[in-house]
Amino acid sequence: MQRFGTLSFGHYGPLGGGRQLTAADSMHQAIDLAQGMDELGANGTYFRVHHFARQQSSPMPLLAAIAARTERIEVGTGVIDMRYENPLHFAEEAAAVDLISDGRLALGVSRGSPETVVRGYEAFGYTGSTDPRGADIARDHFETFLRAIDGEGIAERDASSPFGGGAGMQRIEPHSPGLRSRIWWGAGSRDTAEWAGRTGVNLMSSTLLTEDRGIPFDQLQAQQLEAFRAAWHEAGHPGEPRTSVSRSVFPLVTAEDHLYFGHSREGEGVGYIDGMRSTFGKTYAAEPDELVEQLKADAAVQSADTLMLTIPSQLGVEFNLRIVESFAKYVAPALGWVPTTQERADRE
Repeated sequence: MQRFGTLSFGHYGPLGGGRQLTAADSMHQAIDLAQGMDELGANGTYFRVHHFARQQSSPMPLLAAIAARTERIEVGTGVIDMRYENPLHFAEEAAAVDLISDGRLALGVSRGSPETVVRGYEAFGYTGSTDPRGADIARDHFETFLRAIDGEGIAERDASSPFGGGAGMQRIEPHSPGLRSRIWWGAGSRDTAEWAGRTGVNLMSSTLLTEDRGIPFDQLQAQQLEAFRAAWHEAGHPGEPRTSVSRSVFPLVTAEDHLYFGHSREGEGVGYIDGMRSTFGKTYAAEPDELVEQLKADAAVQSADTLMLTIPSQLGVEFNLRIVESFAKYVAPALGWVPTTQERADRE
């Protein structure tokens, strides 16, 4: 494990007892938490994206705000639903955030998670899908998005325009030359992982896989990562791609930790999502020494270079920052992690 960060579901709404977490609260707290993590030396802060729900739905402004208030931490998503995106506008936004952050954007995209509405992307104007889950729309949008961020000419220049002469096909602006290397695809199956490898983008693998092969979840996920890397190299892409997995990990350090998570040792399971038989990952909650041994035995955590910790964002900045700090202090170093603050000091 070379890097770790947090994956926030960004929930807001009633908290019970008459308390309310507003959308504004959620975003301001995300910025404050990212600043604290940046100071700790954590590597990334990533956000789930859901439409028609009390969660983050348009993360680019939030990522730009975090990028402007931090120095080292990677800012990203896990994942943006491409069924809902105008690929050219999205390419402009992504390039802008990447430039603002000085190349710290890690943009995870995919077909998206199960929705709270029926074919919500059609309400956004994207119709004509022949797939019941809109996967064909997501892939088409993604292909156009990649062409745009690669700097390919998209529209023909108007030679008579007062804003610039000449001829030829023009790329979208702004353009961030290194952005393609920081694009990730969220894959829920081996087939999709292999497709991502052939396409030449990084891989995000979640705590839910839309397949069941009769083996433990971590081994199934490790096989997915291995298949992805094999497809990457077979396609002839240079270098090594990045891979990430997400886990719910809670070091039990204080009495409050035990109160909240002492009974959260949930085992993995099998169920149905979007009509597909799926395998779910488990929750890790234990004393730090025990957590280290558990995560060392997790085949996928050991295979991936980045671990995303799913956090209970509704519990506030102070509480979540303490979870991150406990993981960074008592668990992550034993897994091979070096804080970004130390990496910078070593270089200097």
